[in-house]
Amino acid sequence: MCGIAAVYNRRQEAVDAALLKKMTDVITHRGPDDSGFYTNANVGLGFRRLSIIDLNTGHQPIPNEDESLWLIFNGEIYNYLDLRGQLLAKGHKFRTATDSEVVLHLYEEYGTDCVTRLRGMFAFVIYDKNRDELFGARDWFGIKPLYYSEGDFGCVFASEIKSLLEHPGVGREISPTAFLNYLTFQYVPEPETMFTGIQKLPPACWFSLGKEGLRIQKYFQMRFEPDSQRSADDLAEEIRSVMDDSVRCHRMSDVPRGAFLSGGVDSSVICALFKQYEDIHTFSVGYREKEYSELDVAAETAKRLGTNHHEYFITAQEYWDVLPKLAWHQDEPVADPSAVSLFFLARLAREYITVVLSGEGADELFGGYNIYHEPLSLRPFNYLPNAAKPFIRGAAGLLPRDLKGRSFLMRGCTPLEKRFFGNANIFPASEKACITRLPRDIVASSADSSRVTAPFYAMCEGLDDPTRMQFIDLHTWLPGNILMKADKMTMANSLELRVPFLDKEVLATALRIPTAHKLSHGTTKYILRKAFSDVVPAHVVDKRKLGFPVPLRSWLKKEFFVPVRELIKDSATDDWIDPQYALRLLIDHQNGRYDNSRQLWVAVMFLLWKRKFIPAH
Repeated sequence: MCGIAAVYNRRQEAVDAALLKKMTDVITHRGPDDSGFYTNANVGLGFRRLSIIDLNTGHQPIPNEDESLWLIFNGEIYNYLDLRGQLLAKGHKFRTATDSEVVLHLYEEYGTDCVTRLRGMFAFVIYDKNRDELFGARDWFGIKPLYYSEGDFGCVFASEIKSLLEHPGVGREISPTAFLNYLTFQYVPEPETMFTGIQKLPPACWFSLGKEGLRIQKYFQMRFEPDSQRSADDLAEEIRSVMDDSVRCHRMSDVPRGAFLSGGVDSSVICALFKQYEDIHTFSVGYREKEYSELDVAAETAKRLGTNHHEYFITAQEYWDVLPKLAWHQDEPVADPSAVSLFFLARLAREYITVVLSGEGADELFGGYNIYHEPLSLRPFNYLPNAAKPFIRGAAGLLPRDLKGRSFLMRGCTPLEKRFFGNANIFPASEKACITRLPRDIVASSADSSRVTAPFYAMCEGLDDPTRMQFIDLHTWLPGNILMKADKMTMANSLELRVPFLDKEVLATALRIPTAHKLSHGTTKYILRKAFSDVVPAHVVDKRKLGFPVPLRSWLKKEFFVPVRELIKDSATDDWIDPQYALRLLIDHQNGRYDNSRQLWVAVMFLLWKRKFIPAH
């Protein structure tokens, strides 16, 4: 796992080596073991390395045989030994034993099609001297990040936004559209970032950059094709096989490795399969507040699996104290409270290992979120005339916010495309004008976040509603929230995180599972639970999904009340968050009138992020 940076100067001016060093020094946490640079006229490549494979000869940037191609690479390729053998048979000569160099020779042999042959997580940039071009790509799911900014000077790429901000041609202006989307999603949906002029290369895309400009091309598009003829037993057997193979591949490393272990089925599956191959360290974090902690469940699972288990209790004070640091590491505000838990989890694991396996992606692939049951509970509304639904929804909206049944009526009379934007819908369009001081015309023109998800809904038209919800989450929530926090919080601790569920072979199986085998027997991920019912302890297989709970609701009433109030008051001249409205949310929350914890956290993380990245006037 590493950090990369690349500069392409369209004016054909030489790249400043000192600038490249600044761009990579700021992400030393991603690669504390080594650094490397390459410049050639108007192109510069910079690299920070966290040594995982071929510890002695894996220095980057890596050239090909005649040094006409140069590579910087972040990630892991799990089928690299097979690919290396094929390339050797074709006459390619290797300088290292790394998986990274395989990507370079694949490009040399197959051009842009090289990415379709890769099994793993990656973000890379290749400089082609003969063409005076850069070529790069991001993995199938968006596990590894790649940001870029284009201007009159040319284009810069990097693993983190803070690297780009070191370039004098990259500004720090906040994007109003991105901010308004953040208010809904609790993160900024790709390809935008919170910064005007900085974007993310979307998952499963490659780019080429030369004198003709920047070109971005999608190389893979996932499509659900449920096979209703397959029995649950057959599917469970196939899932068992592909997951075992994926975990086997994800073990690949020359450094110590282990696994995260929560109280849920996803991490337990990973740990159970992992333990079949070797003794492993497992790690859990939680809170003293019992209703927000699954440490006891994780400890029991670790005991039954026979792992070397480690756990850590997070206090409210240290949770609050670390927030400014995490706002810097995240690059953009991400108001997912569990991101902080993940930071402490990664910090604990790094005391023992360098590579960790985790269960991200299982919920999106196998139907694991409880909200996927919603279309089933709302079926009675299908019998209502469509013309009547807007009137019922409008009348329900006039009812008291906390009245039982109000939300049910409003959701039942709202089309899926207008009510489901992924696993977060913090501020609806109607409330955005209250929380922000942005001009009303800007809010009116950009408040509707359904424009973000509309293209994805169009791509999965014809599928049932739970599957369409999965499709939305796979393209928004997964890369924008789940994988973003996973990468940034583990890399903040120089820990490489691997996600065996997010494997192209596992995906191929998951896309064929019908909803009846996902949401069944009153549970989620039914087919996954069935596949591993003999290796995962029963107290986990039968357990309802809880997620990664944080006692935020109670802390905002007590421990966090004063610091949050002072943070909001300090932003009295802020152009983005209206402090009076935010304070009203806080007071109502403390008084128990409403649960405003998620809305408040969106404001808190934005204000902390803004302090770190936007200079005060």
